[in-house]
Parts: sequence; C-alpha cells; structure tokens
Amino acid sequence: MVEFAGWLMPVQYTSIVDEHVATRTACGLFDVSHMGRLEIDGPGARQWLESMLTRRVVDMELGVVRYTLITNDHSEILDDALVSCESIPSSQSQRFGLVVNASNRARVVQWLLTRMPDAGVRLIDRTLESAMIAVQGPLAVHLVADHISAHFRETLMALKPYRFLRAELLDIPASFSRTGYTGEDGFEIIVPANRATEVWESLYSKAQQKGLRACGLGARDTLRLEAAMPLYGHELKENTNPFAAGLSLAVDLEGRTFPGSNRLAACRDHRDHVEGTVRVGLRFDSKRPAREGHEVFFENTRIGTVTSGSFAPSLGYAVAMANLSLETSKVGTTVEVLVRNNRETAHVVPLPFYRRKK
Repeated sequence: MVEFAGWLMPVQYTSIVDEHVATRTACGLFDVSHMGRLEIDGPGARQWLESMLTRRVVDMELGVVRYTLITNDHSEILDDALVSCESIPSSQSQRFGLVVNASNRARVVQWLLTRMPDAGVRLIDRTLESAMIAVQGPLAVHLVADHISAHFRETLMALKPYRFLRAELLDIPASFSRTGYTGEDGFEIIVPANRATEVWESLYSKAQQKGLRACGLGARDTLRLEAAMPLYGHELKENTNPFAAGLSLAVDLEGRTFPGSNRLAACRDHRDHVEGTVRVGLRFDSKRPAREGHEVFFENTRIGTVTSGSFAPSLGYAVAMANLSLETSKVGTTVEVLVRNNRETAHVVPLPFYRRKK
C-alpha cells in the first residue's frame, strides 16, 4: 500500500504483470475511488460549464461523456477530466458530472468555486460519499451485465464508448460509464460508498474462475502507458501545449470563450511545446525500461526527456512516452536514452503502442 493524494492505494494485489495480462485477456477490477467526483447542477449549469471547460458542453445530450481539460486564465492546464451530461438540453434543471484526478481535486474545486456565478449553479463534491470501480477487459461488459436487471441489460451492453446510463447493480443505484484508463473495453461504475464493498465482492467472487484479477496502481499505469493515455504530472503539466501533446480533440475553440482560450488559439498554430518539444512514443531494443526524467539524445545532442516508461507486458519490450524536439520527432528516428548511466537505443513509433482488437 502507498499513500496517494491522501488515499491509501494498493500498488499490486498479486503481481503487476499478472494483473496487466489479466486485464488484456480477461478482466481487471480496479478500485478508483480516489478519483474526484463532482456534481454541477442548476438552471445555469450548462452555460457555465460551457464557459469553463475546453470541450464544448452546450450541445451535449443526455448520457454523453466527453474528455476535457480544465484551464485557467493563463491557459495553464489545471487538470484533465471527464464531463458527463445528466440532463437534456431543453430541461430547466441541468445536471452534469465531472471526474477529476485525485491529486488535483482540491485546486480544481477551488478554481471552479472562484468562477461560479452568484445564483443558478451549484457545485457538490461527491467524492467521499461515493465510490468508483472500473471493470476493464474483454469479459468486462458481460460480467457487469450479469449483475444488473434484465430490464437494463440489453441497453447496457449496447452502450457506446463515452456514453453512460443510470441503472441498478444488485439493487444498488449506480451510474455506468463506458470509459476507462486501460485501452480495453469496460465500464467505470459509481455507487454509494457504503455499498461499494458489496459491489466489489460480488464482481470479484463471480468472475475469479474466468480469469478476473483485482488490479492495483502498477497495472493501471502500465496499461494506460501501452494505450498512450496521458497522466497528469507526466505527459500533462500546467505549461503543456495540448496540440503538441496529441490532445487537440480535447479542445474546442471555434465560437467559444473559456479561461485561456485566446492563448490556446495561438498554440494551435504552433504545434511545438512551450519548450520546443512534442509528445512521441519510443520503442526500445531492450527490455530495460526508461523512467520519467531520463534524458533522450540524438547524435549526442540532448533532444528531450522521458515522461513515462516501463516494460510493456503485452508487447514484450520496453516503451516510453517522451517530449522530443520537433526536428527529431518523426516516426522511425533512432535515438538513445540515458538509463542508469547506460545509453539504450530506442526508435520513435506511432502512438498508441497497443490498440485492442474490436
């Protein structure tokens, strides 16, 4: 167990590799209750979020989930998040959910509260009164469907990626979002905190024989790395240019104004990062992993640094994401990474490293 943003979290239950492989081949069960869960409601909630997030909110239909960034007036990225729409656009009562990173939850809440109007919008932090369980992998959808009533089962199984619905799981009110942080299919499920153990134990006990494993932070990190999903504090930082980080889909600029939008519009035309680098994938010739902060060289010239790296269990070799100079970011470029005083050969490759078969 390790302390993370005020939470005690398991790094692993058995082994990181076993948990990683189980998620890719069968199913992984993740307690992600440390993630911040915010509720924004009120008649002005839709328009207010439209003015606060980098993604367009005004046209979101009931059940839609979008990946977004939260920026301040200086275009600094405070966090990345998932925003979900829980009301139809024409309704006078508007409600949205916002899932944020545990390490940024306090400052995101503080920032949003400073920009909240005097009336018409309310923000409630639901983190401590709820729990969040991610079920990920090829068997995840069927496992979850077996736990809900027949009335909702067909609808749940037909739910598209980045959509959610509310239903009951074991007669417990729950929300199901077809999202995740592993590169696999599955759901992220929010339930009342006082019923979370019941949900976890039922999912776990009924699927062990099918290869399900409880998974910790270690496997979650190697899975998201293979899928090239950014992690705040690594691929995403306050001064990251989202267009250089491959996150242009998280920013809707046309016809909108939100904190930092003018500066981001300028960044759009300059793909390079504020420090002159872009995010790339690296495949190593060896199994020796690079780690965050390791320096990258091209012809003995330092060209960037690793943001995340690990041995990739699904692939059989080491991979990393790195910020490299624009001139050396072309796929096929061979570089060297300084790993424990040794230079390891790596090659720039397309992202993601892993893409599940559909």
